Amino acid sequence: MSVQSFEAKLELEADAHLGEGPVWNAKTQKLFWVDILSGILFEYDPESGRNRSFNIGEHVGAAVLRKKGGLVLAIKSGFAFFDPENEKLVRFADPESHLPGNRFNDGKCDPAGRFWAGTLAYDLKKGAGSLYCLHTDLSVNQKVTGVTISNGLAWNRNEDTFYFIDTPTRQISAFDYEQETGNIKNRKVIRKLPEEFGYPDGMANDEEGCLWIAFYAGSKVRRFNPENGELIAEINLPVPKPTSCAFGGKNMDELYITTCREHMSREEVEQHPLSGSIFKVKLPVKGVPVNSFAG
Repeated sequence: MSVQSFEAKLELEADAHLGEGPVWNAKTQKLFWVDILSGILFEYDPESGRNRSFNIGEHVGAAVLRKKGGLVLAIKSGFAFFDPENEKLVRFADPESHLPGNRFNDGKCDPAGRFWAGTLAYDLKKGAGSLYCLHTDLSVNQKVTGVTISNGLAWNRNEDTFYFIDTPTRQISAFDYEQETGNIKNRKVIRKLPEEFGYPDGMANDEEGCLWIAFYAGSKVRRFNPENGELIAEINLPVPKPTSCAFGGKNMDELYITTCREHMSREEVEQHPLSGSIFKVKLPVKGVPVNSFAG
């Protein structure tokens, strides 16, 4: 089977140092995304082109929608509620207060409305991070230990499988997932990714059950069938470091892609000046709406 090819187009020119964590708000038709190391949360409106910024005041790894309104953030000091209307930040749980050399990275909500987010060490020490789950009663427990760079998360259509990426392993892992309890077990590798692909980073899933994964240092987003690990499609970008992706648009058939200029020399940025911008591609498949935090 031949691999489909798509070209991503510039959507929003930006110079994010570490653009990440796109999440589409279907209600407002706007995209939240973050610049992790600048500590800034953005709300982008494709209709007007406005990209509103919120200075969180510390490194912000991920944002998710909250059913009660506003957002929940995974930041350097743990989990926090954030209301974009009054810009009020309320911190409430820090599972790694004893690890000042770590920070939160990617995160998403599961089908039951729990917020899963993982950590990494600033020096990228092997196995120094963990994956955590924030339950709707605001309790937190550790789900996976020995993680180096906690990244992409997704759940399948049947809501019985959880997919996870620890970037340096270059693997897509799958766990049996129990929606009622949030328990995961029986980890297995569904695809070992070749070095020439780059590093697997953030991911999104579509309504056909396939995974779209951004490849940092690979200039592409790739679509895989998680049942057999088959590569189905590729999206080409004019920058080397795509970081994550999220479906959006009125019909949920547009893929928004964040990028970064982290660890790039001045010469590399001059060669790829759109690094740190947001790109978009219209696809022949629709994405799955994101889950919101239910606590």
